[in-house]
Amino acid sequence: MKTWKTIVAATVFALAICSGAFAARTDLVLGITLEPPHLDPTAGAAAAIDEVVYANVFEGLTRIGSHGEVLPALAESWTISDDGKAYTFKLHTGVKFHDGSPFDASDVKFSLDRARAENSTNAQKGLFVAIDTVEVIDPATVKVTLKHPQGSFLYNMGWGDAVIVAPESAETNKEKPIGTGPFKFENWAKGSSITIVKNPDYWGEPVALDKAEFRIVPDAAAAVPALLAGDVQAFPFFPPEAAAQIKDDPRFKVVVGSTEGETLLSTNNKRKPFDNLKVRQAIAHALDREAIIEAASSGYGTPIGSHFAPHNPAYIDLTGTYPHDAAKAKELLKEAGYPDGFKATLKLPPTPYARLGGEVVASQLREVGIELQIIPVEWADWLKQVFTDKDYDLTIVSHTEPNDIDIYARKDYYFNYDNPAFDKVIDELNLTSDEAKRTELYQQAQKILAADAVNGFLFELPKIGVWDAKLEGLWENAPIQANDLTKVKWTE
Repeated sequence: MKTWKTIVAATVFALAICSGAFAARTDLVLGITLEPPHLDPTAGAAAAIDEVVYANVFEGLTRIGSHGEVLPALAESWTISDDGKAYTFKLHTGVKFHDGSPFDASDVKFSLDRARAENSTNAQKGLFVAIDTVEVIDPATVKVTLKHPQGSFLYNMGWGDAVIVAPESAETNKEKPIGTGPFKFENWAKGSSITIVKNPDYWGEPVALDKAEFRIVPDAAAAVPALLAGDVQAFPFFPPEAAAQIKDDPRFKVVVGSTEGETLLSTNNKRKPFDNLKVRQAIAHALDREAIIEAASSGYGTPIGSHFAPHNPAYIDLTGTYPHDAAKAKELLKEAGYPDGFKATLKLPPTPYARLGGEVVASQLREVGIELQIIPVEWADWLKQVFTDKDYDLTIVSHTEPNDIDIYARKDYYFNYDNPAFDKVIDELNLTSDEAKRTELYQQAQKILAADAVNGFLFELPKIGVWDAKLEGLWENAPIQANDLTKVKWTE
């Protein structure tokens, strides 16, 4: 009997040792291309800031989810007044900043008032211009009153620029960020890496990782060796041209998603012959998106038929509105009064997707009779000639701002597009906070732009993520610039 008990005890002990040996790891090294200039998302426009601290170190009243949806964050709930102007937020209680100071409604007021102040250094002050007053009702309740209804207000409060900071630490967040998130800042080795660690006092659901290091790998050629050697376990934004070297290796996942970068053959809608709908429709039929994607981004990218990100819940696939059909394009040009085609210019900024994609676009339009003179321009010249002076016929550029379909309602915008029906939809969208109704309006807007062939809608810039096959929880898409680690964990 004694021998039996000894054997059982030894077996249990051995199993315990084995379980510990095979326990999932809790550390992670992510590769990032750019080093942030500092770590305060409320005081800089660099995407690299949010790629480190968004949702990890700092939190806002709301947050943006992996599909672009608005989720609760420091605000557990909210109510909206009947006139759509007053938002009353109920805050989580028992929340503390990383230095131990308590979070309450006064911090929300401080943060929003600071962001919209005249001397604010916030890179996105436009997010806060609709705010009239911020009132502390009690420590767990804050009321924000707008000057006018703004349907995107809850979404705006989820940007990295709208995170909540404490007055005690706001001025030192650039070098030593102190937020309320599930991770705390630990160390920044300039030029090398930034390390965050698990916050043991986090108010919400604890994270699985104990430690995460953002290692700066600016050279695309160094990304593959770093992965293969195991020095870096994940590159959420991997160079498209290097993905082919990894995609067949079973040790890694290659996950292709989308960003907020709608890549367009932008069109001057007031310049002849592009003011003719049939000409724009002909161009739309002449474009073979798959061939353009192959040339512009090594085959990575999602075809789009309107100005909207495929990962957004309100997205509808309109790529079939004008399918690739060279014969139909020629027929439309003839109906528009251009049986022999015409000549135009294509100004291309220096990005590879524009220069490489532009060659293919020019070839495709040449097949239907449209001869394009390609004019390479530097960014400064593009901004002046195309964006500001509207001196162009066609150009190729990616629009990377989130949920920016409203730009088509701007009368001074470089597309020179004017459609009262579209403007009416955007006006209603700006006054609507109900998500179901907003989705309906977003879809109406997409359909109008697609039907009008305002631009050549090409593809959504890809987000290519490469990481260890045992990792899960990293975002497939990039609705905002972030590497949200709150759900990331290792599996066996």
